[in-house]
Amino acid sequence: MTEPTGRRERKKAATRQKIADAALRLFLEHGYDAVGIRDVAAEADVAVTTLFSHFASKEALVFEQDEDFEQRLTRAVTERAPHEPLIPALRREIQALVRHCTADSAAPIWHMIDASPALREYEESMRLRHAESLATAIAADPGLPGTPTACRAIARFVIDAYSLARDAADPEAAVGEIFQMIEAAWAVTCPSGNPTGTAGP
Repeated sequence: MTEPTGRRERKKAATRQKIADAALRLFLEHGYDAVGIRDVAAEADVAVTTLFSHFASKEALVFEQDEDFEQRLTRAVTERAPHEPLIPALRREIQALVRHCTADSAAPIWHMIDASPALREYEESMRLRHAESLATAIAADPGLPGTPTACRAIARFVIDAYSLARDAADPEAAVGEIFQMIEAAWAVTCPSGNPTGTAGP
């Protein structure tokens, strides 16, 4: 009997989460550099090939919500309400991501990332990829103004807002301060008839 697609997807997601949880547990207990891929696979009770079918690299195990964060950012553009301005929609999503990543439970993970050159490099490449995806979503919206360069610049500003706010003493206040500047920068790209960059009808 063929397994239903929904059940297959749930099992796949559960396996992925089990691997990610095992990796994080080992990394925090023993240090990122001291733990190998085989150690993670053994802890999660999966084959190494199964691990690599879910995660492309050891670094990806730490950033297991990478794809979800990227999708949330692009959906803030593509799924916002009709006539909702772009920048407030992005600010709301960045605020939620910052709250998630500045929770007390996340502090040990960020300490580990900050202490590892490999993880810092991976995070930087991840941010650039998120910015490109966000820029593509903004440029594809026919109701939004701006050249491709302007869309990429705004996307970079938004992604950097997340990183800067996460490291600030008062993350929520930092998001507000940074997005005031992003709003002003975006207004420069808007024609006079569409000063807020709202979605089309």
